Amino acid sequence: MKNPIVNKKLLECFELGYEAFTLVALRKKKFFHQRANPMKTGTIGHKEWQRGGNTAYFHNLEKLNGLGTRG
Repeated sequence: MKNPIVNKKLLECFELGYEAFTLVALRKKKFFHQRANPMKTGTIGHKEWQRGGNTAYFHNLEKLNGLGTRG
């Protein structure tokens, strides 16, 4: 079986976005789960980071509500 060709930098951006969904930030004595995208806007790294965050969001949603709740 062929190994897919993966750009390691883009994979890292995806994983950072996925991990950012679970991180918590303390701002003005309150905790927030939402993190800003650190990548430059309009780049592929920015899109991959966002895709990682979206994937983590939907995995969490399916975990909470059961499979097939994305629609």
